[in-house]
Amino acid sequence: MPSFDIVNEIDFQEVDNAVNNTRKEIETRYDFRGSKTEITLNRKNNSIALLTEDEMKLKAVKQMLGVNLAKRKVDSRIVEYKDLEPTSGGMVKQAATLAEGIDKDTAKKIVKLIKADKSLKVQPAIQDNQVRVTGKKIDDLQAVISMLGDQDLGIPLQYVNMKR
Repeated sequence: MPSFDIVNEIDFQEVDNAVNNTRKEIETRYDFRGSKTEITLNRKNNSIALLTEDEMKLKAVKQMLGVNLAKRKVDSRIVEYKDLEPTSGGMVKQAATLAEGIDKDTAKKIVKLIKADKSLKVQPAIQDNQVRVTGKKIDDLQAVISMLGDQDLGIPLQYVNMKR
């Protein structure tokens, strides 16, 4: 029976490249010359740490990171910024986590959206941090992909493991 999985996966190599490109851009920009600004990626706990002198520079770094993620075809909605924290020496830091996987609430929303369309003969099932959709017709599966593509669920979705 044909099926596919709905997932939210992160290509960490592309995120790493975007962080490195942001770091290079910080080093070459005139408004950052002589300032102490750092951006680091921690792959183990899926986080990015930003440290700079003031909120204006922090906003610029976040904007540069968003642009570099977009250039690398990584959806910037995976980055969830935490609260701004002042540090000693008058600097500011901000942590950001990279959201991977589909949380239970969003998975339930996806299942509810799929089941609401009675014309589709498919069965959605939540499996860990993904949703598997099975059906008899591939056209129904493609209709589900199209329908979910029109929805804004707050996270980027990928459709993988299409089996016929």
